[in-house]
Amino acid sequence: MLKPENKKIIVDAIREIPDFPKPGIVFKDISTILNNAEAFGLLMDHLRDRYKDMNLDFIAGIDARGFIFGAALARDLGIGFVPIRKKGKLPYTTISEKYALEYGVDEVEIHIDAFRGVKDARVLLIDDLIATGGTAFAAANLIDKSGGICVESCFIMDLAFLGGSKKLSTFTPVYSVLGED
Repeated sequence: MLKPENKKIIVDAIREIPDFPKPGIVFKDISTILNNAEAFGLLMDHLRDRYKDMNLDFIAGIDARGFIFGAALARDLGIGFVPIRKKGKLPYTTISEKYALEYGVDEVEIHIDAFRGVKDARVLLIDDLIATGGTAFAAANLIDKSGGICVESCFIMDLAFLGGSKKLSTFTPVYSVLGED
């Protein structure tokens, strides 16, 4: 469990930008966690401690901020990192999953050999934030389609009022670092 004083340091490191990307939205800018060595260190120590005994084989990070936390955590745990990217960004043969947006459809992809032949690879999915859950749900489905098992989805923040974590929890357990204790 994240100590309240450490949680406060991490929360205080997040910059809020009003009316971005459009009026009425308050954007949660996590780049200010990354350039704050204390906040980033506390966050990564917490994640390492949470996942060190889960016998994970890989961490899959969602494009692009999930790459930052996922790659750092994979290194800390001594396991591989797998990128889940927007369509057309991976150079090898991929499997894709479409998901609905407010106005349209988007798509994410994973390499067909992302888990290097590890049967039933135990995979943690990670990203910075979950909102409506479309991207995360598609990413979790890709892990499944690729022969892995998404043992948990981890987010630094959960905008629970948008329902994404509730939707995703029907498929895999969901953990939010800055969620309710």
